[in-house]
Amino acid sequence: MARPPVLVLPGYGDSGPQHWQSLWEAADATCRRVVQRDWYAPTLAEWCEALDRAVAACEHPPILVAHSLGCTLVAHWTRQARRPVAGALLVAPADVDMLALVLDTVASFAPVPLDRLPFPSIVVASSDDPYVSPERAGTFARAWGSRFVLIEGAGHLNTDSGHGDWPEGHRLLEELRGA
Repeated sequence: MARPPVLVLPGYGDSGPQHWQSLWEAADATCRRVVQRDWYAPTLAEWCEALDRAVAACEHPPILVAHSLGCTLVAHWTRQARRPVAGALLVAPADVDMLALVLDTVASFAPVPLDRLPFPSIVVASSDDPYVSPERAGTFARAWGSRFVLIEGAGHLNTDSGHGDWPEGHRLLEELRGA
């Protein structure tokens, strides 16, 4: 059986070349980034449309690998999705309910949906992420029906916090792939 495609969903500002999402995409032909028109002025409707087009272009239901604002995108998109998804790895979900108070550009993503996701999912958060508290990330995981993985002292799980290729995250992706 073919491995499911992986759609990479960066958050606000995209993921740079040394971010684990970019490294995974470069190393694995089944990974494809969902490119947004404007990474710095996101609108929920536009980002949902881009995700919907990307899922529709997949031959088999994909696994979504989201970071930060990309996690919130998945939660919103799922509410109106008409296409199946095999699973989702939701890493460092940004608490846009809190962030929208200080960053107007993410306001269209608030409030964070707390509906159960209709596919297997894993939420990964850090004990010291500046964009979401462990408690709030746990609330998202419970509401979304996701397995919750809390990592101590990992920051926002990005390049700035020292997460290059991030082998632990890759193991979680393989778990969702059923490997």
